Amino acid sequence: MDQDTRWLTRYNEVIKFIEANKRNPSKYNPEERLMIHFLKRGRKLMNANELQEPRLSKFKELLELTEMYKRKNQYQ
Repeated sequence: MDQDTRWLTRYNEVIKFIEANKRNPSKYNPEERLMIHFLKRGRKLMNANELQEPRLSKFKELLELTEMYKRKNQYQ
């Protein structure tokens, strides 16, 4: 499995998680930590202008989706 395939797999996993649970991944849940790491690493690369263009546009769409559920109380 090459890097592009792994990145796309993780990207799809995060998208499906947010759409299914209507919230962002939690850093306190061990099953969701890899998704948090993916988001944090992507933001860091994007801010350093090191994220390549095909990934950059997809990652910006993902960030827009995470903004919709920012600070959403998951224990209602």
